[in-house]
Formats: sequence, C-alpha cells, structure tokens
Amino acid sequence: MCDGVGTTRGSSILTTLAAVVIIAAGMKEAVPILVPFLLSVFIAIICAPPLLWLTTKGLPKTAALLLVMAGILAAGLLVGTLAGASLRDFYQTLPEYQLRLREETSHLLAWIERRGINIADLGLIRPTDPGTAMQLVASVLTGLGGVLTNAFFIFLTVIFMLLEASAVPAKLRAILPEPDRTLEYCDRFLGNVKRYMAIKTWISIGTGAAVAALLWILGVDYPLLWGTVAFLFNFVPNIGSILASIPPVLLAFVQFGGTRALLAAAGCAVVNFIMGNVIEPRTMGRGVGLSPLVIFLSLVFWGWILGPVGMLLSVPLTMTVKIALESGENTRWLAVLLGPEASQPRPKEAPRPPAQDLPL
Repeated sequence: MCDGVGTTRGSSILTTLAAVVIIAAGMKEAVPILVPFLLSVFIAIICAPPLLWLTTKGLPKTAALLLVMAGILAAGLLVGTLAGASLRDFYQTLPEYQLRLREETSHLLAWIERRGINIADLGLIRPTDPGTAMQLVASVLTGLGGVLTNAFFIFLTVIFMLLEASAVPAKLRAILPEPDRTLEYCDRFLGNVKRYMAIKTWISIGTGAAVAALLWILGVDYPLLWGTVAFLFNFVPNIGSILASIPPVLLAFVQFGGTRALLAAAGCAVVNFIMGNVIEPRTMGRGVGLSPLVIFLSLVFWGWILGPVGMLLSVPLTMTVKIALESGENTRWLAVLLGPEASQPRPKEAPRPPAQDLPL
C-alpha cells in the first residue's frame, strides 16, 4: 500500500515537472508574440485605475479611454524620442568612452602601484573591461526598443483589453457554477496586482526623475537616458538599482575623475535607498515583497525565457504569481515561501471569564 502511494506521488511530481518544462519551452518559442502581449497586459493594468477614476467623475467610458490612451501615447513618444536620441549618441561615442575608461583605469592602477601595492599580488592580472556594463544596459534598451517596434499591436491590444474589462464579470457569472466566490477571488487578485503595479510605477518614475536630475546637476552626459534606465531597472529590486547605477558612475569617472564618480555613486545610492527602503515600504506595506533568492532566480529564469525584456518583467511577473497565490487559502503557503520572511501569527488571547455579580 505504501509503495503504491509513493509511486503515485512520485509519478505526479514527475508529470508536473514535465509539464513545467514543456510550458517553458513553449513560452521560449512564443517570445515574439508573448513579450508584446505581456507588455500589453501590464500597461492595461496600469491604465485601469485612471480610467476608472475618470468614469467615476462622470466622463463617458469612450472619452475616458481616449484621454488615458492619449496621455500614455504622448508620454511614450516624448520619452522615446528624447531617450532614443540619447541612446543613439551614446552608441556612437561608446568606443571613445571605453578607450578613455581604459586609460583612466590604467592611470589609477599605476597610481596604486606607485604607492607600493603590487597589483599582481592582488590577483589583478589585467582589469576587466568596465565598458561591458554599458554594453549590457545598451543591449537591454535595444531589446526593449525592438519590442516597441510592435507598438501599434501593443496599443490596440491595450485598448481592446480595457474595453473588454467591464464585460468580463457578467460573462463569468453566466458560465461559472459559483460565480460569487470566483469573482471575489478575482477581484482580490486584480485589486492587489493593480495596487502593486501602480505604486511600483510611480516609485520608478520618481526614482528615474531623481537620478536624471542628480546626473544633470553633476554634468554627466545623457542624464535622461540614465534616468530612463533607472526607471526600468527599478522594477528589479536590489539588483536592478546596482546595475542601473554602474554606467553613469563609470561615465562620471571618465568625464571628471574619481571625485565626481564617487558623488554620482553616493547620490544614486541615496536615491535608491530612500525610494526602496523608506517610501516604497510605507506606501506598499509589508507582505508584497520577494525573497532575494527568488528575485535572482526569477531574473535568470525570465531573462532566459523572454530575453532582455524578461529581465525587466521578471519581478512584476513573479509578484503577479505571488499575489495570485496569496489570494487563495489553499495556496497561501506557497506565497509565504516566495516572500522575504514569514510573519509570526499573533498568540490568541485567553477568553476572559464572564463577569459575575458581586454579593452586596
């Protein structure tokens, strides 16, 4: 009996793993369609709260939708035009920056050796090319730009998703055996996803604007480009802020030397610390974070599946899975495993004895 149960359980685990492998392989093959679709879903989730706010103010749904999409289109064209021009100029001057960076690094190593420190004894046979970090960020932005060549498809998909959103509850009530329970679960899940995406987007915008303003004050080239990078990489906690800070710090080192580079690094660190450890926990609350190990694994997994854009979508996708698991009683334990820490349940208070009348 025990052998039969163990065999059945082992077969179930192997079947589940095989299904996961097949799904992952299918997703990897469907990247040209899957990535624009996922971007459309996240844009629709971000656009839903302002659309709902406009409709509650008495504006017709069609007019509200046109107004929201016009705002998204204007913002995308503005940032895309300015950041795209900066990215083209950065690509043209990248070889010059890399050459100057090698020269500055050689001067720094020579200065260290003049102080009596042998670089060979430290294991630094030759310095690693720091321009690789710039190449990495540029490749991610290029991959995102390649996806945005399907901007018209994404734009239409977002419009149809928002138009169809109001009809989904009625359709679910018509086909589900227990519509009230299912709709309650869906409302809780979608509400948490909308809240997370809205707060994360606004915090990322604030982070990008602060980084761009800081680099503009310091005189670093292409501050708008690095602000856009900080905005995009802010969706990847911890790791993203470090990756987004490396290219502008290296550029400040090339342009102005070590002092200005240290100021740029310190300023980026302060901005990311305030946004990620002060403002975001207060606005988003606890219970929506991810374990650092889960963040790293999701970065590797979604980056392998979806390419450079998958690295930017990795944490939102994993957070969506975590929120979905939190919305159900039977799957909440999986959400706890994905989170940074387990909250200890409060001890139950002992019931108080009923009050008795005192004898007079």
